[in-house]
Amino acid sequence: MIIEPRTRGFICLTAHPTGCEQNVINQIDYIKSKTKAKAKVPKKVLVIGASTGFGLASRITSAYGSDASTIGLFFEKPPKEGRTASPGWYNSAAFEKQAHKDGLYAKSINGDAFSNEVKAKTINLIKKDLGQIDLLVYSLASPVRTHPDTGERFKSVLKPIGKTFADNTVDFHTGEVKEISIEPSSGDDIENTVAVMGGEDWQMWINQLNAAGVLSKDFKTAAYSYIGPSLTEAVYRKGTIGKAKDHLEATAFKITDSLKTINGKAYVSVNKALVTQASSAIPVIPLYISLLYKVMKEEGIHEGCIEQIERLFNERLYEENIPLDDEGRIRIDDWEMRDDIQAKVLELWKEATTETLPHIGDLEGYKTDFFNLFGFEVDGVDYEKDANEMVDIPGLQA
Repeated sequence: MIIEPRTRGFICLTAHPTGCEQNVINQIDYIKSKTKAKAKVPKKVLVIGASTGFGLASRITSAYGSDASTIGLFFEKPPKEGRTASPGWYNSAAFEKQAHKDGLYAKSINGDAFSNEVKAKTINLIKKDLGQIDLLVYSLASPVRTHPDTGERFKSVLKPIGKTFADNTVDFHTGEVKEISIEPSSGDDIENTVAVMGGEDWQMWINQLNAAGVLSKDFKTAAYSYIGPSLTEAVYRKGTIGKAKDHLEATAFKITDSLKTINGKAYVSVNKALVTQASSAIPVIPLYISLLYKVMKEEGIHEGCIEQIERLFNERLYEENIPLDDEGRIRIDDWEMRDDIQAKVLELWKEATTETLPHIGDLEGYKTDFFNLFGFEVDGVDYEKDANEMVDIPGLQA
């Protein structure tokens, strides 16, 4: 079938298998072009949230940066005749196809990572095939969570706290810059968001894996966070999602304390603002990223997910003395948050209108990255050709 992008708001309802595959191959080629990681690198890796964005980049970097065996966990929609799968499905199929061709172990589990059933299934697979893992990357971005013990369902919200937030954003489909107003959180909004996006599930994973004896000595685990500039803090870092990130970051210390017997360590990496399915949903962020991309590309320091994670693995996570900020976090957002970069973005923000944005920002770069997430507008792909939507993931566990 001929597959075209069909969008609704900040999501695309279709995905292109060939485009997704080419995207994955491009990321693999990037890692292959880099020097192999240091001697003390992960060899057996579990990535929770492995099918898109930073999670997918983490799986690719582990596999092709240090020849690691990887298990990927995700919750993706498979294809049906005449209906495409979600992009993460096609990404995972493409990764496993390449990994198996290159002689790398790669298997996947498709299911609810919050559930005890999927945790047990993952532990059994580790025991059967790998024995133990030495790295777990926690990169979940889900809007809802059903608690595995109580059955209670939580839904996260993106809201400011205390007062209404108003500032400019951009509709990246039309290029219209307009003011947006967001009412503050109320009721159980904060608690629900923390329940979904905080550190409780990360801790539960570690507890169950450790109890099962499948964590190696000197095991490491990393989760991903974001801070961002003052421009976005009311709706992000000082909003409901920020409370969840605070909880996630505090959980890293608790996990480290719980792993003393195996000398295990938990870290939170604060990553750069990038176009992901999650970030596209956050008001103000598309305008900020459009301006940030322009500035960082001009400075020659722009990175996508794969560049960020390669730098994290090779220059931070496996250093003998990992450089941390005052809160104990790894800061791979260091280039984004440079004073000169932020000063330039702030000046452009003041000038941003529907008319000026095409000149002072990189809205086209934002849009391209957005469509690339779904396998569209990828260089070298012929979108006029029939594509087979019925793609299997080679190592998917039944």
